[in-house]
Amino acid sequence: MGLLDDTIGRIVPVDETSRQRAKDRLDQLTMPHWALGRLMDLALELAAMTGSTSPVVDRRVVAVMAGDHGVVGEGVSKYPQEVTVQMIHNFIQGGAGINAVSRVSGAEVVVVDMGVASDLGPLPQGARFIAKRVAPGARNMAVGPAMSREEAVKSVEAGIAVALDLEPNFDLFGTGDMGIGNTTPSSAIIAVITGQPPEKVTGRGTGIDEEQFRHKVTVIEKALRINAPDPADALDVLAKVGGFEIGGIAGFILGVASKRKPVVIDGVISAAGALIAHGICPDAANYMIAAHRSVEQGHIVALQHMNKRPLLDLDLRLGEGTGAALAMTLVEAAVRIMTEVATFEEASVSTADK
Repeated sequence: MGLLDDTIGRIVPVDETSRQRAKDRLDQLTMPHWALGRLMDLALELAAMTGSTSPVVDRRVVAVMAGDHGVVGEGVSKYPQEVTVQMIHNFIQGGAGINAVSRVSGAEVVVVDMGVASDLGPLPQGARFIAKRVAPGARNMAVGPAMSREEAVKSVEAGIAVALDLEPNFDLFGTGDMGIGNTTPSSAIIAVITGQPPEKVTGRGTGIDEEQFRHKVTVIEKALRINAPDPADALDVLAKVGGFEIGGIAGFILGVASKRKPVVIDGVISAAGALIAHGICPDAANYMIAAHRSVEQGHIVALQHMNKRPLLDLDLRLGEGTGAALAMTLVEAAVRIMTEVATFEEASVSTADK
């Protein structure tokens, strides 16, 4: 049995008994019933995921999966491919958006090379970097499959391995990404799996104009026509129109879910990876927390497909894991509400009249 099959076998349904115990306590807190709304809903989810009414979420990490895409040759991005490598160095040096936000939420940032096209050159000693490169970039999906099925499995298993390597040292996990052009395969994946037309799930990525947007949609339509990915086979979708970092995100989610820990899903690229994970093992979705609603229009379509409601709506479109890092503060708040707010009985406070 391979790592992927073994991991799928370890993903179990969430603990409904712990969810009920959490609800029994939250129903009795010293406030009007359910006055903290979706934070209390999140507390229930965390109890069910972890099997505990006192889940630990102190040690946090965001895994930024990086990969390149041959489809950039079709002119779908405003930025050249070398920016992927340049941003990896920026992440490692602590100067990117994800670094700033993670310092607020107390999360560590780990960069993973899943399939960068260029040599990374020398990296600072002690950098939080993991080498899992499947190949030097996914191939151009507009002319053929982005990768072989074997490479797709390898990318997912690499993501699982990253999760299993990090898991003993962390309680709360977030997904991030880096890869010029990766909103194009993400939109393609979302279109295939949700059954929506590319025009309805494709966004403007790095800020392309209307003409470039129309061209991007045409490229995705061409890729879907040429490759004919099977929506019922998530690995086929990943192989035909995906990317190595998207496969890595999918595997990372599966690996975390197999350890019954929560994983916070970032923007549209992370949502594409989450759709792949969900397609491989539907129960994995029970361990996902949707961080935010991205400006990218396909993002909410992907989340709705998995019955996920985002916590934040801040017009974010950066990626990198920034939304996931921000939402980690809400995860902590949900835990503190469940564990630190007194019940009416504990505080000797009179309950409301019936």
